[in-house]
Amino acid sequence: MSPAEPAPLTDREGYYRRLGQKNMAPLWEVMKGLVPNEPVPSPAPAIWRWNDVQDLVMEAGDIITAKEAERRVLVLENPALAGTSCITQSLYAGLQIILPGEVAASHRHSQSALRFVLSGDGAYTAVDGERTTMSPGDFVITPPWTWHDHGNESDHPMVWLDGLDVPLVGFLDAGFKEDYPDDKQPITRPEGDSLARFGEGLLPAGHDGSSNCSPVFNYPYERSREALATLDRDQERDPCFGVRLKYVNPVNGDYAMPTIGTFLQLLPQGFTTAPYRATDATVFSLIEGRGRTVIGDELLEWGARDVFVVPAWSWYRHEVEEESVLFSFSNRPVQEKLGLFREERGEKTS
Repeated sequence: MSPAEPAPLTDREGYYRRLGQKNMAPLWEVMKGLVPNEPVPSPAPAIWRWNDVQDLVMEAGDIITAKEAERRVLVLENPALAGTSCITQSLYAGLQIILPGEVAASHRHSQSALRFVLSGDGAYTAVDGERTTMSPGDFVITPPWTWHDHGNESDHPMVWLDGLDVPLVGFLDAGFKEDYPDDKQPITRPEGDSLARFGEGLLPAGHDGSSNCSPVFNYPYERSREALATLDRDQERDPCFGVRLKYVNPVNGDYAMPTIGTFLQLLPQGFTTAPYRATDATVFSLIEGRGRTVIGDELLEWGARDVFVVPAWSWYRHEVEEESVLFSFSNRPVQEKLGLFREERGEKTS
């Protein structure tokens, strides 16, 4: 018996094969995937509970030195994006630990970076010649292409959440990095200089405001927390956000960072937010409090120092058991500047 003859190609299949040979493809076969009716988020809802990961973070200090690692960080990888080192499609996140007496050597890169301090105090970050000592809840930024190093002169470990736009910069093929010749950069300004110059509702005369990053690089939690408490006493709570503040560049009122939007919000005890969704996948971290977030059919229970992610265009609401303060970051500035950002609010039911 002779082998079966292959089925003849249809005219359309033959045409597609000839297109492929010329490195071409028919748009109509992939149109729905390229231009969907609404966003189809790739990340999944996910949470990293501090009580579950704390020992692993501390163990990293025994496994490798800060000098050997350059940055001793455990990457928070979204389970739906395995192998990508991404927490969302455009953002990276990780938990960094620095032990007493250590220095994370100075370098700079084209990616924007943030630190949100979770545990410990007394360690420092130095950015372009100025040090800032960090405490829990502080929001610290590293603008693109600025020298920065970290050191711990306290007697206990320090842990913070790193957030960077690594995937976004990589997509644009614009990633560069350079190491400083020494572990530490020279300190040329006194600690607190940037906050004194730009953080008091005043600007130094003659400041040109040309940078698209905030000249303030540490937003102390003590100040931010006091502002939240004052606003909670004096204004009506937003149904979706409670009391929420946006970290801004004091020079122009824009976001503190050009590619990453950052917020701090207060949710009082017993408060349940109205459903909300937006096109920016958002990473949350708790500095204090306890509660849960409902994302579609999923329920994420959270407490202090936990980190969780809400995918883009996914309905979610927060349900608060104890008064809570949530830090969050996303790629919202990029979406807004490109005219892509959209949001929807649902009705509050209780």
